[in-house]
Amino acid sequence: MDKPLAWLQGEIKTPPFSPKARLEAGFLLRLLQRGESLGMPHSRVMPGIGPRYHELRISDQNVSWRIVYRIDPDAIVLLEVFSKKSGSTPRRIIDLCKHRLKEYDSQ
Repeated sequence: MDKPLAWLQGEIKTPPFSPKARLEAGFLLRLLQRGESLGMPHSRVMPGIGPRYHELRISDQNVSWRIVYRIDPDAIVLLEVFSKKSGSTPRRIIDLCKHRLKEYDSQ
């Protein structure tokens, strides 16, 4: 049984994603829903946010998209969708993800 996607923030649509990048993001999210484990180059662990946190990495023409997510037993929790312009994830994104998860987990 596929895990549902719990969207806390962001969306994947064209534009700004190209149709090809949108399809790749959908394919990778479907694999996660089916319980498959993704590694590099498609997904990277994000220990700076906490355990079970990852980012999907999607290359798109001149943009590199990231989707921050957590794997829960009952869902894939999507925290943020953003274009990455530097080598490290901006502190603002990490702080936003932590805040969103705190609210999500308190419900």
